[in-house]
Amino acid sequence: HCLHTVTEDNPELLSSTNTAVLGALEKLLLSSQPEMAHTLLRTLAAGTLWNLKTSLPAARQAQTLNAIVATLSLCLDLDSGVLIPDLRRAEEAHHRNPSPGTDAEQQAAVQLVEEEMGEEEEAPTKKNGKTLMVDTDVSDLLPRGKEELREATALLTAQQTSLEIIVNMCCSDDPSDDEWEEESSSDESDMGPDGLCDGVSNLMSPLCLSAEVQGALINHSIPEKVLKKTAFPKQEATNVCRENPSWRGLTKRMQRVQSRALTCLHSILSTMDAELLGGEAALQGAAHHLSSLVFGAEEIPKDEEFLEAVISAMRSLLQIIASKNISQCMTPQQLMSLSETATRCDVVSVRVNAVAILGITGSTLAKEKGTAETLQMIGNALLQVATKDSDLVVNGEALDALFDVFADGEEAETAAKIISLLPALKTLQPVFKAKIRKEGRGKYSHQQLCVLDNIKINLRRFIGYLEKVVTK
Repeated sequence: HCLHTVTEDNPELLSSTNTAVLGALEKLLLSSQPEMAHTLLRTLAAGTLWNLKTSLPAARQAQTLNAIVATLSLCLDLDSGVLIPDLRRAEEAHHRNPSPGTDAEQQAAVQLVEEEMGEEEEAPTKKNGKTLMVDTDVSDLLPRGKEELREATALLTAQQTSLEIIVNMCCSDDPSDDEWEEESSSDESDMGPDGLCDGVSNLMSPLCLSAEVQGALINHSIPEKVLKKTAFPKQEATNVCRENPSWRGLTKRMQRVQSRALTCLHSILSTMDAELLGGEAALQGAAHHLSSLVFGAEEIPKDEEFLEAVISAMRSLLQIIASKNISQCMTPQQLMSLSETATRCDVVSVRVNAVAILGITGSTLAKEKGTAETLQMIGNALLQVATKDSDLVVNGEALDALFDVFADGEEAETAAKIISLLPALKTLQPVFKAKIRKEGRGKYSHQQLCVLDNIKINLRRFIGYLEKVVTK
């Protein structure tokens, strides 16, 4: 764990790496012990080797990359929904037939850790609108006699780590989450999968992932395995964890694996060619799957970590689907329901991505006949966010989406007139400009201010365009 952590973005350490270190790590990858603790060890070795990739001799890079991805692939193949109930049953069997070496001191230690793990987790903290998860799990302190729980914990940690390594493989040279999740551009021609201004920030695009990495991920079916991990944890696994105080903390770990898988899917969609991912059929299948995660229950899940991950994946996928002229699978009612839930979320990136989804869907519908009524709903929702959201970045994204939705087409013109879009934007324009002057400098980054200034300019141009439409 320590080595995996300190080798990330550490040039000073990389310069001192020698062949003995690399050889030891590669040897770990080739080990074959079946225990989950060894699966975790191999995963951490794979992540460390990826961090040290620039130190590898050129002749061994392709072979090591393949070994890294193969290790991650084998880890993701494991089904925690089956293995965790099996491990719990094995523990119960051990309790029925205790080994004679178990003494009172060890039993007391087990009970103490069970009490610690059974307590409610602390609420996630916030920083700059982002959720920072506080890990209060103490399973690493488990004494001997809790081997099955150690194994279950190692399994989930290995899978979470594998997914995080794949994210790093996809976008290791891209801006931080705080930058790319909260920025947008109003010029569609300069937009990448995440709607960033090309002149402001490096984009995650299909071209930024090397052919070697893409090939390794595809050869080991990583996209399909990641998509599979985005499913909700199996009911049997969550049930057995809730039944025992010491296993209860694993429920949150299973949910976190799902959220990391969704974030990983977002990275894969943002950096890999759609045809390599399986083309139209695979994209449609992924879209239906994500829709079922969001809309499968009676109401949309409100867990912020899940919502942030699933909505970013959905945005990337819908962007690709729209660019390929593939029909979208969300109904207008689902779209508005998602928007309503997201606008009540405290996480800024959730609101930004929800607004972007409205824009992507609306601009697609604007090209179709008989969609004016739906465009009115979308337009009113975007105006509401542009006017009332407390965050300037979200206001800007909503305006950006309005430009996309109402930029062209008879249906869009009809809807714009019915919702009085022109007078609404004229009223909003001075308010938006004043808000940038008043709040911008101290609260937002330079990159965000560049994007907001761009949106301010495009708002003026868009009002001019609408004035011409009205006088037709």
